Amino acid sequence: MSAAKGAPTVRFAPSPTGLMHVGNARVLLVNWLFARAAAGRFLLRLDDTDRARCEDSYATAIEEDMEWLGLDRDGFSRQSDHLDSYDKACAALREAGRLYPCYETPDELALKRKNLLSRGQPPLYDRAALELSEAEREKLEGEGRIPHWRFKLEGGEVAWDDLVHGDLSFDGANLSDPVLVREDGTYLYMLPSTVDDAAMEVSHVVRGDDHLTNSAVQIQLFAALGAKTPRFAHLPLLKDAEGGELSKRLGSLSLNDLREDGIEAMAVNSLLASLGTSEAVKEHGSLEELVGTFDFAKFSRNPPKFSYEELKRLNGRILHLLPFDQVAPRLAEMGLGEADPEFW
Repeated sequence: MSAAKGAPTVRFAPSPTGLMHVGNARVLLVNWLFARAAAGRFLLRLDDTDRARCEDSYATAIEEDMEWLGLDRDGFSRQSDHLDSYDKACAALREAGRLYPCYETPDELALKRKNLLSRGQPPLYDRAALELSEAEREKLEGEGRIPHWRFKLEGGEVAWDDLVHGDLSFDGANLSDPVLVREDGTYLYMLPSTVDDAAMEVSHVVRGDDHLTNSAVQIQLFAALGAKTPRFAHLPLLKDAEGGELSKRLGSLSLNDLREDGIEAMAVNSLLASLGTSEAVKEHGSLEELVGTFDFAKFSRNPPKFSYEELKRLNGRILHLLPFDQVAPRLAEMGLGEADPEFW
């Protein structure tokens, strides 16, 4: 299924390494709402190249969470099925002189980083590997060193018009050449994500603003691969009710935990759709209502605060929107099985 001409194609691309929490769910929901509001395509892609950490049970849980939230999809894929395409991209980058082997050990890289920081300099890779002769590389490999591979960035400004943050720019000289391929030949995040976004014709990448630097790098990577660069929208990360780092306690805010606590899916959808926007938090009875109000112009650049207490209050109001026959089983689970429908 292709998107209509001019309609966006977006993807939600989680790694199945844990349960989905409210921060993930917000990115998921915003992608879905944007696609549905613009009559576009919404794709689910599992970024599962890290086989040591990815688990099938988490992949299943992601799909179950999406079904619970009521979010459908127009396509599905797994990165583990696309390894050949990443190999081809690597070969093309090597041929173009944009992917080069590096032989430093983790300890050697840590020492370089420490020395730079001690001098008040940014911890950028010094490109020492580019100075190695063929004989020096052969000597290192003869000693048993296996290279990892870095993408050679170009200097100059990297700029884009972000749908949330507006005009953004990075100086290429302040970015470190990223490692794309580990010593064991497995891929890190950057290359598979870029190759798949190009292959899937993703028009808009919507994700957390902890990916801003990644986007600056990937813009160069799209160009190096001869692919069209998508537009970007970077959502400020959720904070807790006091403005602290929510990520430190996200384990207690998985969607699975919320379900077990009796939270309704539309309470989660209603709250997450409004956080960080000019829309007041209110109960919505359907996803169609949320689709009708979606607009990136309403999003703030400031980090929104997530309050579980606010979610519980909203959940109570959502429950009162439901007919009694739907609510009765939930009330029974809460020990309120004697509730009278006349007073609902």
